[in-house]
Amino acid sequence: MTGNSFSEISVEDLAQCLSAKDSSVQLVDVREPQELAIASIEGFVNLPLSEFGEWSAEVPTLFNPDAETLVLCHHGLRSAQMCQWLVAQGFTNVKNIAGGIDAYSLLVDPAIPQY
Repeated sequence: MTGNSFSEISVEDLAQCLSAKDSSVQLVDVREPQELAIASIEGFVNLPLSEFGEWSAEVPTLFNPDAETLVLCHHGLRSAQMCQWLVAQGFTNVKNIAGGIDAYSLLVDPAIPQY
């Protein structure tokens, strides 16, 4: 990874952000629909990485490139790929959620199923 292209936040930081209900924060979940059916966090927009070609052109109209953008996946690998892509698109405040929804269900909300 090169320089400070994007940063990471912990699932605990994510929980604080969600409880603050800051509407300026953009939440993106890049997992597949079948994964969302098992476990999801309210407020995230689902952009499955496998359907990149279908939604990639819409990202500049769906999201503000200067707003804080948090990206979630299962463990943090796919979301890191998405973060790199968003930075390449000119997004200035992108953060990968370290550990993904797996860590969130372990450390923050055990009501969220693990898979």
